[in-house]
Amino acid sequence: MASALKAFYEKEGYVIVPNLIQPGDWPELEQACERVIARTREGAWPYRRTVGKQFPPYGDENPDSWGVQHVMHPDLKERAFVVWYTSSRLLKVVAELLGCQDNDLQMELFNILINPTSHDFALRWHRDDIPENATREEEQKALEIWHYGVQWNTALYTDSCLFIVPGSHKIPRTDEQRILSSGQIPETPLDMPGSIRVALQAGDTVFYNSNILHCAAYSSKERRATLHACIGDAKGGSSRARNVLQHGLEWMKGTSFRDNLPNETAKAMLNNLISI
Repeated sequence: MASALKAFYEKEGYVIVPNLIQPGDWPELEQACERVIARTREGAWPYRRTVGKQFPPYGDENPDSWGVQHVMHPDLKERAFVVWYTSSRLLKVVAELLGCQDNDLQMELFNILINPTSHDFALRWHRDDIPENATREEEQKALEIWHYGVQWNTALYTDSCLFIVPGSHKIPRTDEQRILSSGQIPETPLDMPGSIRVALQAGDTVFYNSNILHCAAYSSKERRATLHACIGDAKGGSSRARNVLQHGLEWMKGTSFRDNLPNETAKAMLNNLISI
């Protein structure tokens, strides 16, 4: 029988969980975020999400950023990220939502979502794995496929950037929803029928199905440092490959990354990724 947490997640396509960062780990994680965000804004870290680009490749056309990529990369020398990503408190919730065992967990992406410094920026309404021009029939067929993964946002500061349509991970868009998710940037995200704004307090985590209908609005005036990551279930095999490997993870195969993993659980998660 599914737990109340998993039952809510499966029905609504998202669930909010507080306190997945241990109090003792918070200062180190926050300081690591401050350092890598500063390096990114100074131009010293090239892997970033560029204002004006919603999906990779992000390019360098705009100096302003809305995200930092690959925060577990050994060149950053910020071990706090991989320690938290493979922590038992976090992985327990991930395994519960995925309905898998710990040895099935697959290491994937870990980034930070940040506020731009000079430009407000918004992401259009979308599903991560289904194109916006899919027909209703194509959308229904795609929504019936289980992609063996979960993603999440963990807010270090108050964060209300994310908008979602609960339950939309199971059903195609209505005609009105389709009109409002045809490639345009929403002027008012809550105009989308059925939408809600996800309000996170510091320390809250929202887990969500990547095919839930969602968008985001980034203010350059509000501080943001939100841990954005995903983990897969290795039983999904190559079904996770396209969405994950498009971000470029060759560096995870290097010995400098493996040798600094904090425990055997982390190494098993990495092995599951490399096997795809």
